[in-house]
Amino acid sequence: MAISHILLAFLLALPLLLTFLAARSSKKCPEYNGPTIYPIIGNIFEFFINRHRFLEWATDAASRIPSNTFRIQRPGVSGFYTCNPANVEHILRTHFDNYPKGQRFTYLLHDFLGRGIFNVDGELWKMQRKAASYEFKTNSLRNFVVETVQWEIRNRLMPLLCNAAQIGDCIDLQNVFHGFAFDNICRVAFGVDPLHLRPSLSLAQAFDDATHISSGRFFYTLPHLWKLKRFFNVGSEKRLREAILVVDEFVMGIIRSRRSENEEGRVREDLLSRFMAAVMANPELVIAGCDGEGTMADKTDVFLRDMVVSFMMAGRDTTSTALTWFFWLLSSRPSVEEAIRLEISQVLKARKEEEEEEIVLFSFEELKSMHYLQAALSESMRLCPPVPVDTKIAASDDVLPDGNVVRKGCFVSYGIYSMGRMESIWGSDCLEFKPERWLRNGEFVGENSYRYPVFQAGPRICLGKEMSFIQMKSIAASIIHRFSVTVKTEYVPKYTISITLRMKGGLPVVISRR
Repeated sequence: MAISHILLAFLLALPLLLTFLAARSSKKCPEYNGPTIYPIIGNIFEFFINRHRFLEWATDAASRIPSNTFRIQRPGVSGFYTCNPANVEHILRTHFDNYPKGQRFTYLLHDFLGRGIFNVDGELWKMQRKAASYEFKTNSLRNFVVETVQWEIRNRLMPLLCNAAQIGDCIDLQNVFHGFAFDNICRVAFGVDPLHLRPSLSLAQAFDDATHISSGRFFYTLPHLWKLKRFFNVGSEKRLREAILVVDEFVMGIIRSRRSENEEGRVREDLLSRFMAAVMANPELVIAGCDGEGTMADKTDVFLRDMVVSFMMAGRDTTSTALTWFFWLLSSRPSVEEAIRLEISQVLKARKEEEEEEIVLFSFEELKSMHYLQAALSESMRLCPPVPVDTKIAASDDVLPDGNVVRKGCFVSYGIYSMGRMESIWGSDCLEFKPERWLRNGEFVGENSYRYPVFQAGPRICLGKEMSFIQMKSIAASIIHRFSVTVKTEYVPKYTISITLRMKGGLPVVISRR
């Protein structure tokens, strides 16, 4: 009985003790105004309470501190969240080698991404990056992407929207973009049509589940809980395993089929075919990228699977997410939409032949000339970036430019979403959707990538940036020219916690012809 009384008294006194210790700690650091860090438990309670609104919580916390950087600490996890451009440049360029993705990141995503380019560090990353970089710089791949996007717009997207306009029902625009992006990336990555916009959705759903559940591992309040679920094969981890099996069956089947085609001398332009050719020329890519036993052919298949799945995830989710938020923001600024329409009409007037078709498509050169549209998309991604946060791990002790000391093994997350809302970076109008901030004398002018790391920065800067803009501008221009998109009145969307900033519940809109 006495022991139980002592234990009860200790538990009652513990919150007071932690508060006292935290208060003493804060007095030693008068400039620190971030989330309170208690001994042992860190700021786990504040993290838990705000886990469903993590981005707003982190943005508010960072904005209260002069350095725009604060500590995050909970059992098993310790590091910093920064919105300081100098810190971002430090970890992404100046001290790039000291800030890899790290073992924790690669371990959490390994079941789905394996050892693909977005989930590796060091020499293996350099080898894959070099091979991929060569392919992404070729005009042939760019032309293939343009042709693929145009085909999808003409034969899938526009007929679907025309039908929606005729019926007049409310549709989920995010779901439409998601389906389009999946079809498009499958054609770019594999040269195959998954028929996503038709009844069979199992592959797309499996890819969704694998992406969402894998990224969800980062946000467990108790970091090792997901391991227990995986060990017992229950809950979300069971669904993850099933989803990965569906994805692997599809991808491996395509790889085997493509190898047979190559033996027959057939040549394709898709990413898989290009990576297969790169492996033939540089077999060390496979040797470095695969561990364990198995034939060279088996290891090659695994390597190709990891590479292509990585690019599928990057190319599919980011584009559809960016477009969804873009059309929501556009609904609040009719003047911006009208300016885009004016720019499109000027492009069409410059054509030598009159455009008579109902579905209007745009060439690469025409898309390049749409400066205001590029500004509007860039501004949309400033406020609602497809990837809201990225994280690196310190390989050795370091000091950030703002003076924060980073110990070996600690993480440094840079808040892309939060940086877009920092008055210290964008001024007092930072919360306004204002495409004009990207224009100089009517021409688009990009921002320093360490202030605007939407496409990352430094050696890991996004290889597909140009292709992303090709897709987004093609889709946005075709829709805005032909249709009016009306968002449900006073609809205020929320986001889901994932690698990408997907809109929770989708974007309900009504499509009407112009």
